[in-house]
Formats: sequence, C-alpha cells, structure tokens
Amino acid sequence: MGKNKLAKFAKNKTFSHVLQPSNEAVLNGDFHLKGKWSEEFGNNNPIVLELACGKGEYSVGMAEIYPDKNFIGIDIKGARIFSGAKEVEDKGLKNVRFLRTKIDFINSFFAENEISEIWILFADPQLVKPRKRLTSQLFLNRYIKLLKPSGLLNLKSDSDELYAFTKNESVPAFNVENKKLQFEKLDDTNELYEKGIKSFDETMQAVLNIRTFYEQMWLEQGKKIKFLSYRLQAR
Repeated sequence: MGKNKLAKFAKNKTFSHVLQPSNEAVLNGDFHLKGKWSEEFGNNNPIVLELACGKGEYSVGMAEIYPDKNFIGIDIKGARIFSGAKEVEDKGLKNVRFLRTKIDFINSFFAENEISEIWILFADPQLVKPRKRLTSQLFLNRYIKLLKPSGLLNLKSDSDELYAFTKNESVPAFNVENKKLQFEKLDDTNELYEKGIKSFDETMQAVLNIRTFYEQMWLEQGKKIKFLSYRLQAR
C-alpha cells in the first residue's frame, strides 16, 4: 500500500465528520447512530444519502446548494472518501458526514423512515453479477425500509445496462409490514444533458450539473448520461 494512501487513511481518522465502524461492530448489532442521525447533525433537517459516493462530489455539492438538508456519503474506499472529507473541512460545511462501510449493511445504520432521499451516481453496473447492482430487488428492499413515505430515489449513470435494468426492477410492488409499496417513476431520460428535465427548477438543475470524477471521464469519452428519479408510494 502506497504512503499517500496510508496518509489519507490516517487523516480520515482525525476528521469528526468521517465515521469508520468496523464490520464486526455492525455485524454484531446496529450502529449507535441508527435512528439518531438528527442528533448527530444537531437538527431535524431531511437526510440525504449518496451511495458509493467515491470522492463525495455530490454530497459536498448538494450540501452547498441545500444548507437546510443533511448529507451522508457512503463508500468502502477510504482513500476516495478522503477527497470529499478534506473539502468539507476546507469549506467548513457542517451538514455533511462520510460513512465508510459496505452498502450491504445499510439497514444496520439507518432506522425506518429516517432517510428522505437516496442518490446512486455512476455505480458499478455489475455486468457479471446483476444481483449486486445497487438498484436490484435486493437493494430496493433495503432502501424501502429506511426511506420516508414519498421518499426519493435518484439514479444517474452512463450505463445503458444499469439504466434499463433499473426501470424493470422498479416496477414490482414490495410488501412491507402488510403494506404494498412501489417506486413511482417521476423522471426518465437517456440523454440528460441533451434533453434535460424540464420540470426541474433552477436549483435542481444545478444539482444535476454537479460532475463527479467518473462522470467527467465518461463525458470525455462521448457517453450519454442517463437519469431516473422515483418516489416511494403506497399502492
């Protein structure tokens, strides 16, 4: 392991806004902030997750645009999280946290109805193992348990496969505690920057224009960016 990466790991430990629980701690019980994230932020503002956040560009960017919301970027790669964590420190942002863990454990970290919105940005399309896609039935079931009623799920991707797969996976209704819940599609485009989302206001357009490291790379290769947005509703 390179010295630069080790230095980033060491620095992450000094950031109060970077939380790094051990896998063993989560496997043996729920994380101590489950159901208490509002206390962690010191307010009752809506909580938004960025899954597989990488360098945390969206968590940081949205935190600047929406100071009245709280953002949590989740990723297992500590060296990537460092970039966003350092930017949060430099800008003095108080409404961002980074959580270093596997997304498989997400229900050990967040309580029922604790999350208002989820963003999935340029996630691995998992061409060999579709079940591991972050929009598979396996993961959608997990999100439903933590999203508030009418909570939002957003996908931004360069992958034709993940885009088409997500539209198919989001159709079924899920039975949760004798209730049938379903993701209602709000927006759908396979050419985000060419077609845009006409229903979005200027603020939301600014959110969509945040560019992650990977998005910029795909755009330079001439790839089209896809966007899907859903609202959780009872049937």
